[in-house]
Amino acid sequence: MRPTTGMASAALRRLAPSLVLALASVCGAPQAAPTPPSAADIVAAPTDARPPDASRAARPRVALVLSGGGARGFAHVGVLRVLHEARIPVDLVWGTSMGAVVGGAYAAGRTPDELADFARRTDWDAVLADRPPREQMALRRREEDLALRSRVEFALGPDGLSLPPGAVGHSVLELALAQLLPEGLHQRASRELPIPFGSVASDLLTGELVDQAGTPTLQALRASLSVPGVFAPVRVNGRLLVDGGLVRNLPVDLARRAGADVVIAVNVGTPLGGEAELGSSLGVARQMLAILTEQNVARSLAELGGADILITPQLAGIGFLDFSAHAAAMAAGEAAARAALGRLAPLSLPADDYAAHLAARTESRRQAAPQDRLALGTLRIEGQQRLATEALVARAGLEAGAPVTTLQAYEAAARLQAHGDISRVDVDVRDRDGRRDVRLRVTEAEWARSRLRLGLELATDFGDSSSFALAAMHAAAPLNRWGTELRTTARIGTRRQLDIEAWQPLGRVSPWFVAAQLEHLSGPQDLYVDERHLGRFYRRATGLQLAVGRAIDDWGDLRFGVGRSRVDTRMIWPAEGQRARSFENQALLRLRGDTLDSLGYPTRGMLVDVLWGLPLDERAAGQPRDSRLDALGLWAFSSGSWSGHLYLEGARARQSVAPRALGGFWRLSGTQTDSLRGQTTLLGRWVWARELIALSPALGRSLRAGFSLELGGGFAPDQSVDLGDMKTAGSLFVSADTRLGPLYLGIGGTRGGHARLYVFLGPLR
Repeated sequence: MRPTTGMASAALRRLAPSLVLALASVCGAPQAAPTPPSAADIVAAPTDARPPDASRAARPRVALVLSGGGARGFAHVGVLRVLHEARIPVDLVWGTSMGAVVGGAYAAGRTPDELADFARRTDWDAVLADRPPREQMALRRREEDLALRSRVEFALGPDGLSLPPGAVGHSVLELALAQLLPEGLHQRASRELPIPFGSVASDLLTGELVDQAGTPTLQALRASLSVPGVFAPVRVNGRLLVDGGLVRNLPVDLARRAGADVVIAVNVGTPLGGEAELGSSLGVARQMLAILTEQNVARSLAELGGADILITPQLAGIGFLDFSAHAAAMAAGEAAARAALGRLAPLSLPADDYAAHLAARTESRRQAAPQDRLALGTLRIEGQQRLATEALVARAGLEAGAPVTTLQAYEAAARLQAHGDISRVDVDVRDRDGRRDVRLRVTEAEWARSRLRLGLELATDFGDSSSFALAAMHAAAPLNRWGTELRTTARIGTRRQLDIEAWQPLGRVSPWFVAAQLEHLSGPQDLYVDERHLGRFYRRATGLQLAVGRAIDDWGDLRFGVGRSRVDTRMIWPAEGQRARSFENQALLRLRGDTLDSLGYPTRGMLVDVLWGLPLDERAAGQPRDSRLDALGLWAFSSGSWSGHLYLEGARARQSVAPRALGGFWRLSGTQTDSLRGQTTLLGRWVWARELIALSPALGRSLRAGFSLELGGGFAPDQSVDLGDMKTAGSLFVSADTRLGPLYLGIGGTRGGHARLYVFLGPLR
């Protein structure tokens, strides 16, 4: 049955506001409301019931109005710093989007210096990321990064492939906002802050302006900042709310209705683009929406009177999502405010009166802090369907009867979402009879139950060593209430791999588990003796392992198991032939730990992997078993824009060749790949790199340049391990952390050897 024309028209009318909001999110520009707000939408600020500020007598009531503008909104912090230095009192604050975040925190008692410190120390990459911080994710999810470095991931369902949702619950954002607000003021209504505060949100279903008068401050900030397509909408008082800039980016009229005599308006909106930016349909669409935005702001600016003051920071080159440019934005705001000091000066207070004005704010903030530490009454986790409630309660980390703050409730929500199996967590904190009840309503990430990750891996030294692979990994979890997982990894290219692992916890919240793994590897392998290339053979290995293990908190695990392997080899160069087959049964003990924040450019955390194997096959009389040890450790650190790691590796076999070879990029750069072997191998390296530019989130994270210093060697059975016999090497490189994995272009050399040029995409050993 086809819809009638009338039905289609009605549907378009219902969808129009949502389409406008979605288009606005594409260009990062706020839009005018489809209809002006009704009287019911505008709630004027109630009369301040606190004791009157003596400095307010016989002076105008000053309102600070801060516009939205994404990362450009950090300019508001610079403006506040100048207002503070000039002793300009602020009696009420109105803000939209980022202006609501800065203005709300200031109204709650934060100082300009505290706001600047928040901008500097916040991990904005984590706030804007399409997944939680890596070090907070479940260990099993971090293992997936080790198996395949690419971050190109899809949901695999009955309808085929689909992209994961671009805007998730963003508990990281909500936790950052909770940390921004002073203790005790998260749940206070915005009009009851030390400075009365108003913020604007947009109703996603109707397009109406929503003034969040009675909304708890934290929820008000979160709703006003819900940029469509970047952050998920938030439901407040039954209404689905998004970024307030879509209906009123500079709410001068609302400040006036709230009783302002003088308005200090700060506009950081996105300007129109030049002709050079109109070469595509997307550029034209962005320009059209920017024109509408400027018209919206123009209407607000027209409402400014002769006594009002407009501050417009010069923010050329700072985009809507350029959060790394916070210092430049704050400096621009400070410069613009200083240029306006001539008009601001008549509002300045004498030093004693301004000190009294600040003291009233400080006292209100101080009194609120003790009220935010209440004993936990009940913890309710709702909304879960497949995830075990006991596991979620344990993951939240809140204990009944123990003191809990509002910030700790949001920290618990962030821990729940960080594991990767929950798409959003709504926090509800309610106090009664001196106790605090916390309700966390979770929404399970249905798309995460069946995930497909695709990758491309390339490596070449522009000589004898080159390889490529197309890789794919599928993960399905949880398959039952105990959290069973099935993970399959495959590679085709120079070498082939198929790895299937089933992982089964031994209880709903048990740290114990059993794992079964089947792995098949095949491909060419070069034979070197004393770094001389003697031949090439084709190697095919198949292995089966069964293990029982125990998780160690959430940073690693310990496994003990048995394995059986079969290895077939066939010489292919310099002559065909010489086939061989071997079987081996062995006992395995493995300790792993992983707390790295990133595999491409780690700045904190560690990675440890120690594997000990003992053959179980019978040996000739007097012949010891060929036990093998393979151990590595990586420790990451950073200082400002520099980051790097220290890597140590050692491998030893009692009777045969150590399980690791040296040579290649970062493994004695300049030495032929995998050409250095021995009964014992040792390697150490120091890598240090500086961030040059931040990349677009769609491309990756950052572009860096740095160097490595390397020391290593291989030792024969009759050779003692001596530092003087080890080789020294190093490299210079530029690299980009792309969504396909880290991409390196470097040149390396070994002392006394040759220099080699490298291109590398994918995992580095």
